[in-house]
Order: sequence, then structure tokens, then C-alpha cells
Amino acid sequence: MKSAPIVSIIVPARNQEKFIGRCIRSALNQKYPKDDYEIVVINDASADRTHYALEVFGDDIRIIENPQQMGLPASLNRGIREAHGQFIVRIDADDYVHAEYINILSLYLAMNPHMDAVACDYLVVSDNEQVIAAKNCMEEPIGCGIMFRIEHLVELGLYDEQLWLHEDKDLRIRFLERYEIHRVALPLYRYRRHKDNITNNKHAVALYKDLLDQKHGVAKTQTS
Repeated sequence: MKSAPIVSIIVPARNQEKFIGRCIRSALNQKYPKDDYEIVVINDASADRTHYALEVFGDDIRIIENPQQMGLPASLNRGIREAHGQFIVRIDADDYVHAEYINILSLYLAMNPHMDAVACDYLVVSDNEQVIAAKNCMEEPIGCGIMFRIEHLVELGLYDEQLWLHEDKDLRIRFLERYEIHRVALPLYRYRRHKDNITNNKHAVALYKDLLDQKHGVAKTQTS
């Protein structure tokens, strides 16, 4: 009988036919034992050909189909609830990762029981994968590139499904009230900047930032 994986990679996807293949290939190309990790993709009722782009990977990934759009945080929560691993890490469908991504992050957690979560630095890349900037994950945190122990996420109640944007900031604020995130100063994550980034929607960004401020107070949201 096959043992449970150690790491679960959660990939939320909504209308990402252009980039999802690159994302999944990078997740499959990890220098980590294949049987020790799983890739769980949540297709959030995509209206494009994301579903068909995922089908080519066959049994190498586990696909969860939302019958209707649930939003990013609800999709992430569904993936986490379906995960079998003890460590949870996220890759957004338009991003990709270094081949040592889960190997290094999981090694830190496995060998340091006192560490609650670890985050890696990242590179901002263009649509055609040219490096734009290198970022310190503590100075400019993002929602990805962080490996959590699943029990901590469950204890916190996972992501707030009302926050379709800034769900990562909300989780980080709540996480840091009880736990610590340690830095791995290696740029293992590739954050792609392109015209369809959801953060380009200034109205939606402002709307959910107001909700975040109401929930935690401006002082906390400005420092997260």
C-alpha cells in the first residue's frame, strides 16, 4: 500500500490555460522523491481551456473541479482539505518554481521541529520569463513560497473565504499572532507579472483592502 505523501502542493487555477502547463511542469520536475509529494489542482470553474491543459498530465496530478466559481480562498481551502501531506505549500497557476523548491523548504521543516513555517525569497519575472527583480520574502511577502504545517492551518480555520483578494495577508496576520515564519534566503519561487494579474484590478484590490482593514485594523494590515 502506498504511503501518504509528506508534501502537498496546492495549485488554484481560474482561466489559466496560457500558464498552467509551465506551472505544473515545474511542480513535477522537483528534485524530491515522487512518492513523497502530491500536486492538487483546483480548477475554479474556468471558462477557458484550463481543464484540457490539465488533462494532459494524467495521473501525475489530482484535479478538483469546482462546479461553479468559488473564489481563490475557497478553492485553496478545498485543496487543503483534500490534501494528504503534513506540509502544505502553494503555487499559483501563472507562476512556477525552482526544482529544489519543496526539497529545501520541507528539509527545513523536517529538521527543525520548532519552526512553524518557512518562506523562500522569489524572483519577479515577466510574461516571457525574464527576471525583473529579486525579492526578500520578509520585506515584500506574497501568498506563495511559504510551506506550512497543515495542523497550524487547520487550527487557524484556513483562508477567509470572504476575502477574494488579500486572503494571503489575512492568513499571514492570523498566523503570526500564534506562530513564526522563518526565511530561507534562496529565490526558489518565480512570481510572474503580466497584464492579467488579478492585482491589476484596482477597484477589487481597494474593495478587499477595506474589508481587510475592517477585520484587523489599519495598523496591522500596513505592517503585514
